[in-house]
Amino acid sequence: MNSRNGLIFALLSAATFGVSGPFAKSLIESGWSPGGAVFARVAGGALVMMVIALGTQWRRMRQVTAHTRTVLLYGVFAISGVQLCFFNAVQHLSVGVALLLEYLAPIIVIGWVWITKGARPSVQTLLGAAIALVGAAVVIDVFGSAEISAVGVAWGLAAAACLAVYFVISERADGDLHPVVLAASGLTVSAVLIGLLGVIGALPLAFSSSNTVVAGHSVGVWLPIVILVVVSTVIAYLTGIAAITLLGPTIGSLVALTEVLCAVIAAWILVGESITVIQGIGGAAIIVGLVLARLGQQPPKPATAKPMTNVMAEE
Repeated sequence: MNSRNGLIFALLSAATFGVSGPFAKSLIESGWSPGGAVFARVAGGALVMMVIALGTQWRRMRQVTAHTRTVLLYGVFAISGVQLCFFNAVQHLSVGVALLLEYLAPIIVIGWVWITKGARPSVQTLLGAAIALVGAAVVIDVFGSAEISAVGVAWGLAAAACLAVYFVISERADGDLHPVVLAASGLTVSAVLIGLLGVIGALPLAFSSSNTVVAGHSVGVWLPIVILVVVSTVIAYLTGIAAITLLGPTIGSLVALTEVLCAVIAAWILVGESITVIQGIGGAAIIVGLVLARLGQQPPKPATAKPMTNVMAEE
């Protein structure tokens, strides 16, 4: 029963995270800056998640003071960094391609652990990494048969680097920091950071009241904002937390790879995007490579000790 429920939560989390790209892109195309879209998402998400955390985990909120460094790193890199880079990437690339690039993060982590700790990965992990890198080369079309924005690729890879930092931070996080508390406090840190960057002019925060285009229809700007906050942040985080708790980080992270498929389908339906057949093959190679790489790694510690290891597979 737990496995079935965990699978349902994991698929729901992947689907809800996956629709963030298309709705964010609809805002950007209507005049919003990527920073503005991220700020609306994290500020709204922080407000709702903080209400949930105070209502259900208020006795544990004092944990934030004991884990200030983890919360700050989580808010800066795992939330602000990933989302800013990803939303900038979708400004220049299709949502599917941007997300596939972001999902190279586990390969970066493997290389980082190898270099810094001397922990040589298994043959299966190296093979998976090689397949994923070849798939990435196909996705970004290194042979030049289609137009791919170099700026967009750079932002996509930056998103992968920030997501890799998240994985490293999560592995070091103490088990007594409740995941709901971490998510709420991390979103709050992210909202404050982005707001401050906007105030000092370091990050453009452009907003627009113009209607957006979703699935070929003109809709009020409130719709994508509500979807980003309620669906792609609050529901995505809560179901992701539940999935990792029930499935553990290894299986949970593998199921989370379905976010790529969900994002491509959502982008096709909502903003009329698609990827080429050859890019689809490259995307499949990335997913296969990541599965092999993940399965080739040493079994992680029980999920109860570090429940947040892969709650944020995303963006």
